[in-house]
Parts: sequence; C-alpha cells; structure tokens
Amino acid sequence: MEASRSFAMHATTVVGMRLGGSVVLGSDGQATIGSTIMKHRAKKVRALYGGKILVGFAGSTADAFTLFERFEGKLDQYSGNVLRAAVELAKDWRTDRYLRRLEALLAVGAPDRMLVLSGSGDVIEPDDDIVAIGSGGPYGLAAARVLAEHAPHLGARTIVTRALAAAAEICIYTNTHSTILEISAAATEADGLK
Repeated sequence: MEASRSFAMHATTVVGMRLGGSVVLGSDGQATIGSTIMKHRAKKVRALYGGKILVGFAGSTADAFTLFERFEGKLDQYSGNVLRAAVELAKDWRTDRYLRRLEALLAVGAPDRMLVLSGSGDVIEPDDDIVAIGSGGPYGLAAARVLAEHAPHLGARTIVTRALAAAAEICIYTNTHSTILEISAAATEADGLK
C-alpha cells in the first residue's frame, strides 16, 4: 500500500465560490521557481467544456495543463457531469503510474457545485460553496468565508477579488495581478448542463 504523498505547496492562490446564481474562480498571477519570481501575470484559471466549467490549479504548470486536458476529456466522456468526471479523474490520478507523479491541486467551479481535487484521490465538495487552494489558499478561504457571511450583497466576483487581495497581503507566493472568471448558473442551466 502506497502512503499518501504530499508536497510543499509554494504555488499560488486560487479562490472560487458559488453565490447568487454566479460561479466565480480567480487566481493571482505570480509564477515562481524556487525563491525567484519568474512571471507576474500567469493565467492559472481556465474555462473548460465550452465555457461552462471553471478550473484553477496550484502546483506545477506542466502538471496542471496535463490535468486540465484529462479533466476536459472526462467532462466530454460523462456529458458534462462534473462530479462523475472529477471522481474518475481522481481515480486515474491516484492509480495511473504517470499521473500519480503530478504535483498539483485543482479547484473546480460548476453551476451545481464547487470541488477540490488532489492526486491522493480526494474529491472534496465544501459545505459552503467556497474553495481555495495553494499556499495562499487558507488566507483567501478565510477572507471569502467572512465576506460571504457578513457581506453577501457584494456578490461572488467582488468577494473572490477581495479574498485574493487579502491572500496577496500575506502569502509571499501570491501577487495582486488577478485573473477572475465568471459563469452564470442560469446560462448553463439553459444549455442543459448538470
């Protein structure tokens, strides 16, 4: 039996949430190698499945692109069923000899759920529809939860933006150059996405 692997997540901050009919996922733009900042405006969030699913990564960029591609394949295979696609990807990620070496976390935003996926086989659906990953994830998560509880009128996009800014104030691997993606739950329901 293989022990669950772990790696130091000196990567980024990705925060996402579902609120008021919107699904928002955002990330900072800092890319580092060791202790050197290599890029300030990296894009770590993507829209998949015809723009109906949002995915962000923390970890190795090459590994993340491999996982994005595999996840989109699973979404196609399971007709956009996000939970089924996530579970099948997590199974492959954990058992496939090549994939299990990939070091990344994925945050997924869909009209019906938010998820976090790991190479340990985890598919976590938070109780409060807020996800956060990366080295600044705990800071972004705390900020998003407080804002969602005390100022939900701000809306998902503003809450995610402010949560990323809060993380950037604390985490040295997170900067203030954010990419924020948003989809409307109503638009994807009209397209028949489950």
